[in-house]
Amino acid sequence: MKISFHGAAREVTGSCHLIECGGKKILVDCGMFQGGHELHDDNAAEFGFNPKDIDVVLLTHAHLDHCGRLPLLVKRGFDGEIIATSATRDLARLVMMDSAHLHEEEARRHHRHGERGGHNEPLYDTMDALDAVDLFGRNAAYRQPIHLFPGITATYFDAGHILGSASIRLELSENGRRKVVLFSGDLGPQERPLLNNPVPPDDVDVVIMETTYGDRDHRSLEASVEEFYDAVNAADARGGNVIIPTFALERAQELLWFLRDGMTKGRIRRSMAVFLDSPMAISATRIFKRHQDVMRPELRDQFRAGKDPFDLPELHFTREAQDSMALNRIRSGAVIMAGSGMCTGGRVRHHLRHNLSQADCSVIFVGYAAEGTLARIIIDGAKEVKLFGEMIPVRAQIHTINGFSAHADADDLRHWLGQTGTPERVFLVHGEARAMKAFAETLDVPEIEMPTVGQSFDL
Repeated sequence: MKISFHGAAREVTGSCHLIECGGKKILVDCGMFQGGHELHDDNAAEFGFNPKDIDVVLLTHAHLDHCGRLPLLVKRGFDGEIIATSATRDLARLVMMDSAHLHEEEARRHHRHGERGGHNEPLYDTMDALDAVDLFGRNAAYRQPIHLFPGITATYFDAGHILGSASIRLELSENGRRKVVLFSGDLGPQERPLLNNPVPPDDVDVVIMETTYGDRDHRSLEASVEEFYDAVNAADARGGNVIIPTFALERAQELLWFLRDGMTKGRIRRSMAVFLDSPMAISATRIFKRHQDVMRPELRDQFRAGKDPFDLPELHFTREAQDSMALNRIRSGAVIMAGSGMCTGGRVRHHLRHNLSQADCSVIFVGYAAEGTLARIIIDGAKEVKLFGEMIPVRAQIHTINGFSAHADADDLRHWLGQTGTPERVFLVHGEARAMKAFAETLDVPEIEMPTVGQSFDL
């Protein structure tokens, strides 16, 4: 009975953890490494295990850094079952298909430019993503045990991070010994408008938990919402646009909810045009409406009463590329939400190219920005940035509002861990080294581990 770590070990992304018990190999998540183009080689590298040997994959949620290498796993020989919640299945299909398209596009671009090396071939393609989708089997329901193999049972618990996200409790028995191992997945903060609070089981021996914000607490949500409204209103008063680099899953839907609430309460101009310029975010919003059962009861009641909590008076969905390009002709009065949230790709880079140099505009960052990403470079105060081969001066007002994070902060993480019972051992993952160390210093647990990639431990 042992565990090994093959990603998100002393780093935030690339979730991939392997449990071995009773002759079975169980993979929890199989995510992409994110943060910059130089990580292509990390994503293309060997997994550290043979994909053909994996019996089942348990997926915590649909973010790319948790599901993004599933098509590669399948491409290299995995043919077992993938288990996730119903909402995660729908969102993961969307994420993996989009990722495959981007890999194909990048490979074509390298080929056009005559560049040599592995980038000329996509990491995986659309067929690989479809093959991965075909392997999704049983749907996990929260708090309903799933018998995987003799002596091995999995139970999913609401993690409150994004729609359908889960912490996974594994009950493992081998040679007369029993261990209860809990994978936190990514945890959400307390009291969010769309999702329920994360609540773990309370009988755990070993915890593998994320520490993305283990070294800090978020600003209060109420203060963050007010700052958001103030930033939008200030740009509107100056006659500029608001550009919001937006994560397609959860953040886009939450911002639509807050914009609607602000307009209803008179905090921002009701006639302001809002553009959701992200095909993935548009599709994700439709998926949200399909899975009202895992949202907060208040939202379910709104839907049942015929009131769409994501609808706005002047909301425009821009799926087509030509419609997105037309937004660059708008000089004032618009809120443009576009991916990617870390500005590593996607349509937001075009909007930054046309608005970042305008002093009357604002760019509002409302999510995590990994080191090395364009978002982090701008947040850290760069005077100019390179976009599409051109140096663009940064004259727009830059706002960073961390209270919108879909991740639990340090206080929330401690609260969640305190509900798991009296674990004898905690493995800290999904965090930069300084965040892990700071969080570890606040814990009263007999044994704390901060594993490195490839490291294995007996359970």
